[in-house]
Amino acid sequence: MRPHCLYLLLLTALPAAAQIYRYTDANGNPAYSDRPPAGVQGQAVELAPLNRIAPPRPTLAPASEPELLPPASAPTYSTLELNGILNGGVVRANNGTVNVEVRLQPPLHSTHRLRLLLDDQPYGPPGTTPSLQLLNLDRGEHRLAVQVLAGEQVVQQSPTLTFTLQRVHRP
Repeated sequence: MRPHCLYLLLLTALPAAAQIYRYTDANGNPAYSDRPPAGVQGQAVELAPLNRIAPPRPTLAPASEPELLPPASAPTYSTLELNGILNGGVVRANNGTVNVEVRLQPPLHSTHRLRLLLDDQPYGPPGTTPSLQLLNLDRGEHRLAVQVLAGEQVVQQSPTLTFTLQRVHRP
């Protein structure tokens, strides 16, 4: 894919390297073209050289110490909760899409992933983003929680909140 993009970029750059001609049209107005005009005296326009900037050199990240996992007996996160839905609240979403945010303190460890539990069942693949979305959710009452996973092992789980989804019912 990258070689094709490079070829396309080179092809689009070719006209920029072409010669430009200035001439006066039949109405006496100055005109410009990439070809010398037929039957009209044209003058080649000298263009200033293009600006060129060298690409930045990649910098190597300083070597860092490996992150240590906290002891298994201690809670990993002092804060792990869902935001965007009130416990016992009502959410109106006619398309069934509900957005939730995960509040974590300290930030998510690099080896951990977040996974939603909807009605006590895993919902979607584990990920690292604290913004999660439920799609095409049925109307009615639901339970929602988030788990922190290390591989397949549950490290910690948020308190479960209950909410009711309202959406238009069309028979």
